[in-house]
Amino acid sequence: LVVQMAQITRDSFLQAMDVLASYDESKAQEVAEKETRVDTYDDKVSAYLTRLSSENLSYEDSLRVTTLMHCITDFERISDHALNVVESAKQMKKDDSAFSKKAREEMKVYCAAIEDILTRTTKAFETNDETLARTVEPLEEVIDRLNKKVKKHHMKRLRKGKCTIELGLVLSDVAMNFERVADHCSNIAVCLIQLRDTQI
Repeated sequence: LVVQMAQITRDSFLQAMDVLASYDESKAQEVAEKETRVDTYDDKVSAYLTRLSSENLSYEDSLRVTTLMHCITDFERISDHALNVVESAKQMKKDDSAFSKKAREEMKVYCAAIEDILTRTTKAFETNDETLARTVEPLEEVIDRLNKKVKKHHMKRLRKGKCTIELGLVLSDVAMNFERVADHCSNIAVCLIQLRDTQI
């Protein structure tokens, strides 16, 4: 169930990025539906794990339960961010606005990095792959640098009058949601590594 939740979350965010690149109402709707499904999974799994944690568990099992609870919270937050990105895309559609060519190129690179970190994190979670989990943190640092670069370049475009303040706010929102997703991926990876370390 939790693996399914992780997969839906990843798909939902990848879809949200597609909607941002090229607005599609049916895809936007699917992201909203997936977010509702992830919320339902979150409620059910959290309730089950909470009941389980009140049982007389071994230290290792107790740690596993706690780790899972942390991970599902992070996955649920990622699906919230997917919805936020879709809202930004909707705003752009409503205003009939679009990012400049340079901003689109930067967002393309940013989206590729987010897809990479999401895919690695989900795969590491599904397979409990500690080696793969360890590749997430360095990527999260790259994404942090990318985020700063995107914002810096945007400020330059704003000063030169090549971008509107409204579009700037949208870009800033999207960049913040991307950065948060990378943070949540990092949290999940750290949990997986800690869990494996205690089992050795």
